[in-house]
Amino acid sequence: MTRIIGLNYIGGQRLGAGSVQLQSFDATTDEALPGHFTQATQGEVDAAAKAAADAYLRYRNLPASRRADFLNAIADELDALGEDFIATVCRETALPTGRIQGERGRTSGQMRLFANVLRRGDFYGARIDRALPDRKPLPRPDLRQFRIAVGPVAVFGASNFPLAFSTAGGDTASALAAGCPVVVKAHSGHMATAEWVADAIMRAAQRTDMPAGVFNMIYGGGVGEWLVKHPSIKAVGFTGSLKGGNALCKMAAERSQPIPVFAEMSSINPVIILPEALKARGETIASELAGSVTLGCGQFCTNPGLIIGVQSAGFTAFLERFTAQMKRQPAQTMLNVGALASYGKGLQHLLAHSGVEQLAGSPQQGRQAQPHLFKADVSLLLERDELLQEEVFGPATIVIEAADDAQLGAALDGLRGQLTATVIGEADELLRYRWLTELLQEKVGRILLNGYPTGVEVTDTMVHGGPYPATSDARGTSVGTLAIDRFLRPICFQNYPDALLPPALQNANPLGIQRLIDGKHTDVAL
Repeated sequence: MTRIIGLNYIGGQRLGAGSVQLQSFDATTDEALPGHFTQATQGEVDAAAKAAADAYLRYRNLPASRRADFLNAIADELDALGEDFIATVCRETALPTGRIQGERGRTSGQMRLFANVLRRGDFYGARIDRALPDRKPLPRPDLRQFRIAVGPVAVFGASNFPLAFSTAGGDTASALAAGCPVVVKAHSGHMATAEWVADAIMRAAQRTDMPAGVFNMIYGGGVGEWLVKHPSIKAVGFTGSLKGGNALCKMAAERSQPIPVFAEMSSINPVIILPEALKARGETIASELAGSVTLGCGQFCTNPGLIIGVQSAGFTAFLERFTAQMKRQPAQTMLNVGALASYGKGLQHLLAHSGVEQLAGSPQQGRQAQPHLFKADVSLLLERDELLQEEVFGPATIVIEAADDAQLGAALDGLRGQLTATVIGEADELLRYRWLTELLQEKVGRILLNGYPTGVEVTDTMVHGGPYPATSDARGTSVGTLAIDRFLRPICFQNYPDALLPPALQNANPLGIQRLIDGKHTDVAL
């Protein structure tokens, strides 16, 4: 494999050949991969943030069609990456070729999706209230509103999606679409992958004549605090642990000018299985659920970590089938040795808990993660036991049996915020349990009926968010086109002459977009 030297990407150039070198590793063997990477200095972090700030006004004021061209160019560059790239990602993450090829398609696809958002123009949120000079007792001025980019955004990529939630992932795509230059902190688990993707973004920026600091990337541990506290950074996108997300939120809140942190952090994604569904298809549910728990070695933020049912002979039979299915699941290699160590610690905490019983799972040995199934007493949810609600990142899940519907409702009321909740039931049964889905609306960002949460579509309607601790701000999403809202802010223009207004608010409507004019949606010119 060709030797690679990863330097920090600052202001459109590769810079930094510092003395502190970092190494990337093969996830399967833990052997060092060819090449090395340079730890960013505080000066380089400062330079990256300032480069983004220098690019901000020019990039924000580009026509949306130009930004769309940039995003489409990034997508084209990603799709053009060859077999060497795929091999690099597979070696760094232990993820199979098919998974990486699919994830690349998702990553380029979401770039193109945000390009379409820019071309259709609804992201502007354009509103016009025309002047009412004859209104009594006071006239109303002409008022016009639309949304602009918040400013440079710091993005922290995720370990479990080295493409779709990392260097060119959803946070980067939505921030760039909004008009925000980006500074990415490359994930230490796949630095070579990050370099390939950063090079693709830089080529796209050059092809489409973007400002030099529109994209920047830095490597290294301990650089996140410098980045989040830098006065040029105006928002943060993060996907990772609850501990890491909370730390970033604290740093951002303590700045002299606090900034928002949009952090996706921790979720156990409960699955509630109703009695009639168990009678009709309990064996099928057991098989499908075991597949969902162990999919991708359980390394999905939407992995079903809690299974809940009501006490019955049917649930007892299901649990026997589910236990047998989990025992058949093979061990798998995790993303890196750190993830494996963290998984092992999570298992030990469950094994040591007096209210938790192990139903399936072999002792951890070697470099692969063994699937595990536990059963916990319902009192742990009723008493809001913190251990039960902590995400165990890996192929493990916990089953809880409620005595009746009343206890089921009380147990779910004890849940913290989640990304998803799933209800599996028959058609008439779901109608009878409408109260259940009403309760879950207060807890989660996405409710699924008769499905499994590990698939997250990238669409206009998707919500990948939820109340704390699933995310730091339940009003947004990190997947889907609504993600752009996190990096936009409204601004109002009062009594502006038409020539000074941005095109989205001018009388002639030169962009041809839908606008809310005097309370009615229309695309007509004024």
